[in-house]
Amino acid sequence: MKSKFGGRKTAMMMEYGKKPLHNMKILLKWLFISITTGLIVGLFSVAFAHCMNYVTNFREAHVYIHAALPLAGLLIVALYKICKKENEKGTNLVLSSISEEDDIPVTMAPLIFISTVTTHLFGGSAGREGAALQLGGSIANSYGKVFKLNKADKKVIIMCGMSAAFAALFGTPMAAAIFSLEVVSTGIMYYGALLPAIFSALVASRFAAGMGIHPEAFHVTEVPEFSVVSCGKVTAIAVICAVVSILFCYSLRKIKGLLKDKFENAYVRVVVGALIVILLNLALQTTDYMGAGVHVIERALEGNVVWYAFLLKILITSITLGAGFKGGEIVPTLFIGATLGSTLGGLFGMSQSMCGALGMTALFCGVTNCPITSLLISFELFGYKGVEYFLIAVAISYLMSGYTGLYGKQQMMYSKSNVSIREEN
Repeated sequence: MKSKFGGRKTAMMMEYGKKPLHNMKILLKWLFISITTGLIVGLFSVAFAHCMNYVTNFREAHVYIHAALPLAGLLIVALYKICKKENEKGTNLVLSSISEEDDIPVTMAPLIFISTVTTHLFGGSAGREGAALQLGGSIANSYGKVFKLNKADKKVIIMCGMSAAFAALFGTPMAAAIFSLEVVSTGIMYYGALLPAIFSALVASRFAAGMGIHPEAFHVTEVPEFSVVSCGKVTAIAVICAVVSILFCYSLRKIKGLLKDKFENAYVRVVVGALIVILLNLALQTTDYMGAGVHVIERALEGNVVWYAFLLKILITSITLGAGFKGGEIVPTLFIGATLGSTLGGLFGMSQSMCGALGMTALFCGVTNCPITSLLISFELFGYKGVEYFLIAVAISYLMSGYTGLYGKQQMMYSKSNVSIREEN
């Protein structure tokens, strides 16, 4: 007697044997679409990255420009109102376009491009990779309309755009290729988009490198010998990072809701938020919390960090984004993880460099619910030394962070602790 699965497998093999030319056509189709998507999205991502680098350098050379942050906020709000996108869902819209087939407006790409660059120019605390996901998804969606793709193929090309933009800006093609497949629905991987996402990510990454956009490289030193004691310390660090990832996600939502309740007018809200950010930076007498803060991540991996840096980044980023400024949450997440991990490393008597890297990986996993992507990004950013510790950190953070996350439209399809239980949405 044939089993249900054995019969299905045999039928699939017979079907494949009858349609080799059909599968070759599919391969050629997606090779063309994914490669051209990688080039197109890569081109826009390179322009975006160069603009971001320019405005960051300009702001660092002219710190006084931070005083004009309220005016920048007014401009951003006005742009979204003029385009009638004041209730734009951002990255959540890109995710829902895959899971719920919502349409991504053509205006999303230029809006997120201009508003994110403006936020960084005037010192708002935000990242860029989250904005890149919106940029890539919007451009790829518009490009897909040229081919008149069906609903299923439309989802694939949006994933290609997300992977391409992430890879171009962050220089991690392996993680970028898997991220778009993993982030939509926790517990389910969209393997049908694997080949297109890989080629889009690789092409965009290589194109960006050729155009002078080089990936971040963090040097990790003093990897401790693998032992029961060190594993125990890494476990404790991962648990704390998971708790902080929940705190970050909660803070983003709570402060946004609080500002919206207190200041219903979007123009007033963005000005109030900008003034609070300015006052906080003046009180702290530092520029560390302006922009993405990559230089602070580098210092944290060297052990040069104040213990409360992660709390301040959570607060200032939550106010910036909650007030109406635009940008991503990924680099702030890495900032929080690096500073928290480095601090914990000092307390636990471990390498602050290694613990900073572990903190970045664990926080990323906690807020995105993407364990495979988190592991791959650790390999691409830090190399393969201490891989056992990264495995432990990712596994524990994934479980302990529960069902919170940066993206409200991310679907929690299965329990994190029981593979036989499906979580109802």
